Amino acid sequence: MSELLASDADRERTAERLRAAAGDGRLTPAELEERLETAFTARTDAELEPLVADLPPSPREPRRCDRSHERAYVATMVLLVAIWALTGAGYFWPIWPMLGWGIGVVADTGGRLRGPCRRRSSNRAYSTGRLPSSRAAAPGSGEQPL
Repeated sequence: MSELLASDADRERTAERLRAAAGDGRLTPAELEERLETAFTARTDAELEPLVADLPPSPREPRRCDRSHERAYVATMVLLVAIWALTGAGYFWPIWPMLGWGIGVVADTGGRLRGPCRRRSSNRAYSTGRLPSSRAAAPGSGEQPL
């Protein structure tokens, strides 16, 4: 159970799941009203979890891929090639930023420039804000690290 404070967005997501379950016939109107009241007065995530624990998981909306880094790369490379062409078209120096930045773009997309976006783990313990290593013992404390 998480003792993190619940945000308005967390409460609204829980309320939407409850409304969807009521629309599917999984909750009676009285149960819905009771759970919604509890959801909107909840202070922590731990208070929200039991409200939807007996409901099936909600189907996730497909994530939109953020390809802004690829668009920025292509736009910048077009600009660099245009500068190269307008300044005399000698040694093709734009190859170096193309290769340097291009390696990063390809690595970030998992080697596929047009493939699906990477999915993030749904396990909250593995999200970037809650690393278990942050609770490791200090050096010389005599405690074993986690």
